[in-house]
Amino acid sequence: MELPFAESYKIKMVESIKRSTRQDRKKWIEEADYNLFNIKSDRVFIDLLTDSGTGAMSDKQWSEMMLGDESYAGASSFFKLKDAIKDITGFDYFLPTHQGRAAENVLFSSKIKEGDIIPGNSHFDTTKGHIEYRKAHAIDCTIDEAFITTLDHPFKGNVDLNKLEDVLKSHPKEKIPLIILTITCNSSGGQPVSMENMRALKEMADKYGIQVFFDSARFAENAYFIKMREEAYKDMSIREIVREMFSYADGMTMSSKKDAIVNMGGFIGFRHEEDYDKASVFNILFEGYLSYGGMSGRDMNALAQGLYDGTEFDYLDTRIKQVAYLGKKLKDYGIPIQYPYGGHAIFIDARKFLPKVPKEQYIAQTLGIEIYIEGGVRGVEIGTLLADRDPETGENRYPDLELLRLAIPRRVYTNNHMDYIAAAIINVYDRRDQIKTGFEIVKEAPILRHFTVKLKKI
Repeated sequence: MELPFAESYKIKMVESIKRSTRQDRKKWIEEADYNLFNIKSDRVFIDLLTDSGTGAMSDKQWSEMMLGDESYAGASSFFKLKDAIKDITGFDYFLPTHQGRAAENVLFSSKIKEGDIIPGNSHFDTTKGHIEYRKAHAIDCTIDEAFITTLDHPFKGNVDLNKLEDVLKSHPKEKIPLIILTITCNSSGGQPVSMENMRALKEMADKYGIQVFFDSARFAENAYFIKMREEAYKDMSIREIVREMFSYADGMTMSSKKDAIVNMGGFIGFRHEEDYDKASVFNILFEGYLSYGGMSGRDMNALAQGLYDGTEFDYLDTRIKQVAYLGKKLKDYGIPIQYPYGGHAIFIDARKFLPKVPKEQYIAQTLGIEIYIEGGVRGVEIGTLLADRDPETGENRYPDLELLRLAIPRRVYTNNHMDYIAAAIINVYDRRDQIKTGFEIVKEAPILRHFTVKLKKI
């Protein structure tokens, strides 16, 4: 008999989660103004809001926390993290930050000014928020195939090089301080970027004299897909693939709460000392001194170890196969999802799931609320709410994809939980024709509104 697949870890500690009734959940979501971010965590049975900072750290990571050096300057934990970043990514210079959006804030403060153009592949919400806050413009150059959810394309995170070159040709070099490549591309469904595309993008950027920075929150998952889907890399280790990936970048931002499997932390990696020097001023201003930057010594130690944990093939194989396990269950039932399955999440095509809900009534948010009421499963809208309003017209932006993301925390849930999630979604799907109306906004922030928006049911 062929041995079946089994997780590459065993469980050492557990945390209780609470069941609730449908009536409870209806009351709680109404009290939360129909914003899934506002629900207290003990009122959620299975929490798929995000995979950011929600993973389970390893015994080695917990051990490293006990060795943390909390010195203000020159802590040994800083140098341990510096060595790990150099070993994994190849970057000589780095700045620690408390999380990914802080890394973006520091980097963009040193590079982006009003009127600039920042091309990339479907910039995520905080990235676009930081760009537009500076009155600059994010331009999406993702391949068209990314927006056809039923299409089986191995690298839907790829940049369309023709689209990118059109941007580079039509704007002066001084207006394009950098290109941002998100690996894996969250907004298009956790989809990877091929090594071939990274290499070609860097060649084009060099031709036009423009730097490339990677949004690297899920770089290890991207490397796994390269190993599995690009023939030339099938025999290479994850870390060998990672080193080549980063050789095509001038720098990186990292939300370490994803692929480094820590609860808090981030950093910026630099190839060039000049970029490091410029950003250092803002790191001290916004985050802290250069050798801690908003992180405690114990967190830097856990992060350093997490970079090694997160680039082990067996760990990645277990993690990504669990996501695929849930995806297959939903796809086999006919539920419309972004295919192939993403690295960190399953993305439901909300327009196809709820075709009777008007687009002005926030279809993906409506679906997320229905699934929470059905089973206490919390996902997150990646659609019109997240897309915000056009900063010039004030009108809603309707993205090409209206998705509900089910982000799977790392090393947290079992496949029995995946079965429960699938059943809750299937139950909503079976009554989808009864769901004809959604929600309207009562109160919203001028930027990144989805975090704090208040809604009412239509």
